[in-house]
Amino acid sequence: MISVFDLFKIGLGPSSSHTVGPMKAAAAFADALAGGGALERVEGVRVTLYGSLAFTGKGHATDKATILGLSGERPESVNPDRAEALVADVAARKTLRLAGRKPIAFDPAADIVFDVVDAPKRHPNTLALAARDAAGAIVAEERWLSIGGGFIQREDEEAAVVASEVAAPYPFANAAELVKRAAGAGMTIAELMRANERAASGAVNLDPRLDAILAAMLGAIDRGLEREGPLPGGLAVPRRAKAIHDKLIADAGRNARAAHEIMDYVAAYAMAVNEENAAGGRVVTAPTNGAAGVLPAVLRYYRDHCAGATPEGLRVMLLTAAAVGALFKMNASISGAEVGCQGEVGVASSMAAAALCAALGGANAQTENAAEIAMEHHLGMTCDPIGGLVQIPCIERNAFGAIKAIAAASLALRGDGRHKVSLDSVIATMRQTGADMQSKYKETSLGGLAVNFVEC
Repeated sequence: MISVFDLFKIGLGPSSSHTVGPMKAAAAFADALAGGGALERVEGVRVTLYGSLAFTGKGHATDKATILGLSGERPESVNPDRAEALVADVAARKTLRLAGRKPIAFDPAADIVFDVVDAPKRHPNTLALAARDAAGAIVAEERWLSIGGGFIQREDEEAAVVASEVAAPYPFANAAELVKRAAGAGMTIAELMRANERAASGAVNLDPRLDAILAAMLGAIDRGLEREGPLPGGLAVPRRAKAIHDKLIADAGRNARAAHEIMDYVAAYAMAVNEENAAGGRVVTAPTNGAAGVLPAVLRYYRDHCAGATPEGLRVMLLTAAAVGALFKMNASISGAEVGCQGEVGVASSMAAAALCAALGGANAQTENAAEIAMEHHLGMTCDPIGGLVQIPCIERNAFGAIKAIAAASLALRGDGRHKVSLDSVIATMRQTGADMQSKYKETSLGGLAVNFVEC
């Protein structure tokens, strides 16, 4: 089974598949050189990016991520401010400390190749790394796949190997099994997930680890609500979350509150996270960086705007969301490069809808229904970021994903859990729709808004 702690990973923006994944792959390559005793022979490394990594890698900071990974940095621990300085230093000096130890010649302009001609063999997010000695002979070479949500695998690995395996007392392969197993054990979905995590980790108390993820998610909102100014990348997109939130607070002080103001609060929370993500700040894959604002916004909505909210309710949300995210990961995809944005914001909305429904007392059948409703109304969503940047339409799209999640949870809670279309059917439909979607609509910036936007 896929662990909660595999699905929710703390890292840097702007993209889990284009930033977090390549950084991890490059770090793994450098570690293997060091661990195998070949590090001292290496005098140069070349990185070749294919598919979506090639088409949108510059806007998604894939080049910066590979530099950081080769330098021994990790997404979960690298300091965002230090990262920028390190990348700038490598570009200026044309020298890189491989695995943080061995200085080698490295010119990002020449040694990171964006190959938009050759098609990748297995996955649209493919990178090849080759280390050479002083004579130019190959010391080691590897090809890695960044398969969405920060998950990576070697190209020569079996496709099913996507995450650390978890020995689970209550395994499930689809939503029907999940609901059936929970009913048979007399558990909620969150309780079932907690039991699986305890068995896998041997930890009696998971709360500190869950709370650390929650703190990182909610912390990204707080940072985003404090910052202003244009986002990096060339489009000069202004941060808006702070201004929206400040106006909401001011209106509340004057008792000038519109009936629909809650939607603006939720939008501000989601946009705050994704503005942080677009700026290369610290966020949590939920299930990806491009969709990192949806679940935190709904968590904040529950915490600050729902009567009776508790810390345990937030943990229930995280566990429930992880169960739904795992279903999509196992049976379809959470990669925009594979299935479009339905696999990112759509999945995030489905996760958040189930999470909120569960926290507000929904039965397992209602929780599954909430997840189904949210995903059903994201089917077919394309991934066509303007300029290859995770900004337009991505930032606002997170806001709408969060609002849809709340609406889906509310509809499910007003029903009795019975519904015509199952979550499993929607997941299968999402997978089939993604397979039929043209590649220009799957994170290549070759279609949709990316080509129809005219900058005046």
